[in-house]
Amino acid sequence: MTATVDAATGSGTPSRLPSRRWIPFGAANLVIVLVLALASWYLLADPVTSPWNFYPLPFNAALFWAILFVVFIGFNCEFAGFDRLQQPARGIAITAATAVFSVAVTWLLANGIGSLYPDFAADRAGGLGYFAGALFVLFGFGTWVMVVLNWQHWPWTAMGMKQPLVGLCEIAFVAVPTLALYFVFGLPSVSLSATDPLMTVDTVLGWFYCVVVVVILTGQTLDNWPWRQFGGGGKTALAATVGNFVLGTGLYFVALPVAKVLLGSAAVTELGGVVHQFPAQLGVCWAFWMIFWANAFGNKPTGFGDGVNLLVRGVLTFVLAVATFLFYYRFAAEHILHEPAVADGLHGNALGFVDWAVLWTLFYVVGFQSLGLGRLKPESA
Repeated sequence: MTATVDAATGSGTPSRLPSRRWIPFGAANLVIVLVLALASWYLLADPVTSPWNFYPLPFNAALFWAILFVVFIGFNCEFAGFDRLQQPARGIAITAATAVFSVAVTWLLANGIGSLYPDFAADRAGGLGYFAGALFVLFGFGTWVMVVLNWQHWPWTAMGMKQPLVGLCEIAFVAVPTLALYFVFGLPSVSLSATDPLMTVDTVLGWFYCVVVVVILTGQTLDNWPWRQFGGGGKTALAATVGNFVLGTGLYFVALPVAKVLLGSAAVTELGGVVHQFPAQLGVCWAFWMIFWANAFGNKPTGFGDGVNLLVRGVLTFVLAVATFLFYYRFAAEHILHEPAVADGLHGNALGFVDWAVLWTLFYVVGFQSLGLGRLKPESA
């Protein structure tokens, strides 16, 4: 509610018009996130401006582990321990801990385990050793996020547990199915010794990222609909697990022809089998907007009927995703980010920079709680 002044009497009366402060607040967050993402990209990853040779690997590998670490401490453990700190110490601690974890895990996999198993070796051609280790994170994005958004921390909260024990139990127990998915679908697709993997690495990326998209779509954008209709607890968890995999697989077969239309026939022919990973490239654009819309724009709309709210959010974030996909591949990757060509008229890899923007959203909007934008926050309206 906002206050207006009666022109005749000068008295203050509450306005019935809803506050629109969420619009400039979200827009300001978007500007700041993009500035931070671009500035750090030019320093750490840009093939032209960065003084280091991190692009695309090991930069992308460390990036994936960084997002997973934020999932661990922020989603699963709900920032237990970090929430005792005041800003900006809280945001600095989250960012620093994430950086240390991601770099350490990336280095240990490539130079520790990689010295024993060539699949993970740092000197593997094309940086594939870094990628082989980081591919595990793809499955973690689905499993560890699902138990928070869809399962809603069941069964640990039902057992009376509190944070951080809830999160630690989730991380430990969900590691088992995550490793199973990785060893069945992920590692064989990039292993030096595998001769007949179930899927190519491009198909693995495209398919399972669609599962991740459905987890975020149903759990966050749609307020855990339709899984919440199953009654909560184990019933909802089971429905969400089966449903996310079924819908995610269906989304892959829908997103693939959509991606081909957006890419154009000439690029699709040139890409060959690589085109099967492009549902993930489109999916990461959608994931960015769903995450950003929920955290910076308050997951609007919220004032209509349930069906209208969910439909508008889903359609709006998807339209923004398509626009982002086209802008990135047709212009930004080449002219702003200086990424190499992947096909005629296409540059870059959205799983790099767009995920980098996701990470900075988690850092600034969630970790730093939009530091400096207090006057724009909708709750202060």
